[in-house]
Amino acid sequence: MTESAADRQQGERSVVAAIRDAIVRGEFVPNQRLVEADLSAQFTASRATVRAALIELTNEGLVERVQNRGARVRAVSLEEAVEISEVRMALESLCAAKAAERVTDDEVGELRELGEAMRAAVTAGDVVGYSGLNQQLHRRVREISGQRTAEQVLERLRGQSVRHQFRLAMRPGRPQVSLPEHLAIIEAICAHHSYEAAEAARTHLTSVIEALKAADAAEAAPLHA
Repeated sequence: MTESAADRQQGERSVVAAIRDAIVRGEFVPNQRLVEADLSAQFTASRATVRAALIELTNEGLVERVQNRGARVRAVSLEEAVEISEVRMALESLCAAKAAERVTDDEVGELRELGEAMRAAVTAGDVVGYSGLNQQLHRRVREISGQRTAEQVLERLRGQSVRHQFRLAMRPGRPQVSLPEHLAIIEAICAHHSYEAAEAARTHLTSVIEALKAADAAEAAPLHA
């Protein structure tokens, strides 16, 4: 039986998600070659599906294609990650302000539930779960804002910095720092306070930039006996 277009698209999305997850978690490291035949065997997918997935991940900024060398995991430097976070600061503060103006009662309930889930994840030490809820919150704020241009730009930037964000989320103590920052964003949006929401988003992204620099400095420091 021939594969339908819908099945083909579903297969491509599945492989895209699997490779993206492997990059984010560090299973595929920066500058590592991504060989279609190897990926095809690893993810039980056709070469054509893998090729389409790599094109999609190239568009996201996670993969780069090198002439005559194939595809490899794109290395994003600390400097670029900081620049991306600075752009995010401007756009996410705009989205937070817009979300505070537009948020509905149902969405207020949804955001408060997300906040409680984030609080519970931190209390339980569920770092991976908290990281996922973190991404979900940022996505919902963008969606609620209705600022489609900012949302599209932020979605493209997300792929380029997602590995840095995941590494940051895994650092001991980081969720305890970022949780109150996220809760402040939620509270300002739910109270329809647009200025406070924008300031809370700026405060959070400033914290992210500082944490990125501190994490890089810690990893670069020589080990002492």
